[in-house]
Amino acid sequence: MNTTRPNKIYLYQLIAMSIAVFAFTGQARAFTTVVIDAGHGGKDLGASDSLVYEKHINLDVARRLEVVLREAGYRTVLVRSKDKFIPLEERSRIANRYRNAVFISIHFNSSWKTSALGIETYYRSSNGQKFASLVQRELIRNIGAVDRGVKTANFSVLRRTRIPAILVEGGFVSNNTERSAMLDPRYRQTVAESIGRAIQAFDHRLF
Repeated sequence: MNTTRPNKIYLYQLIAMSIAVFAFTGQARAFTTVVIDAGHGGKDLGASDSLVYEKHINLDVARRLEVVLREAGYRTVLVRSKDKFIPLEERSRIANRYRNAVFISIHFNSSWKTSALGIETYYRSSNGQKFASLVQRELIRNIGAVDRGVKTANFSVLRRTRIPAILVEGGFVSNNTERSAMLDPRYRQTVAESIGRAIQAFDHRLF
């Protein structure tokens, strides 16, 4: 493993307090609602290592993102607001109740290879590709993590959701460096603010 690359993740310490969430004021919006899905929950722990559980990290980032988006004037829907198990098909059903909306599922990754690290963003349909690219770009720019790219996937929450939908993997719980970073509230705030900026950019670029 390259021992110098992971240290770049600590760039967030220099920028977390300076990231400003911008709004495109005075312009019509392509969508007004953002459905935020904190992956896993309840009996479904998600990735876990050293008593760190993905489901908790996901929910914290989702709550932070909700605050960011509300301050920018969006209506937000949290698929789960507490540590609760929700079946995958129900997550999509919730999202599909809304029009003029987008969907983002927040996750953190895991691998048997503990040297694996970085951020990746998934989409399935063409209406999610630009959305995924903008989110990935903002996360890499602001966090300085390894860029694992934008990829297609047939995940249930992407396949079943009719509005533009993406799934973010914000780092590896199985990697010591990234796990330590995601335990820092400043890192989780930077993830949330970066996603918020990308959502607003996606909204703007739809016109």
